[in-house]
Amino acid sequence: MKTESANPPLSLRIRIVQGDDLVLGPGRADLLALIHETGSIAAAGRRMGMSYKRAWQLAESMNATFSAPLIHAAKGGVAGGGAQLTELGEAVLTAYRELERVSRIGGAAALRALADARGARAHDV
Repeated sequence: MKTESANPPLSLRIRIVQGDDLVLGPGRADLLALIHETGSIAAAGRRMGMSYKRAWQLAESMNATFSAPLIHAAKGGVAGGGAQLTELGEAVLTAYRELERVSRIGGAAALRALADARGARAHDV
């Protein structure tokens, strides 16, 4: 018999791509949300279990991907640094979360059918 952790429920994960390039996915969206919550790229990265360097690379990549930066970061030092989402960053995160929400609702029946076919279960909508 498979354990719960060995057979996790099926779920949807949305990735926005342009050609071969990842524009936004669950990890990047989570990083944006945690930057909003913590006010820090480094703290957001730590909460996700990623290195400081990787968190900054992702932040810089997202800033370069869109028409304007999603994240405004102030350098550290005596006065302390910090980061916050720009107005565009908040709009992008909101749009991505809405896409996740409507995809879960719209895809629930198909996901249950796939889960049944695998002998698994689907996440609740």
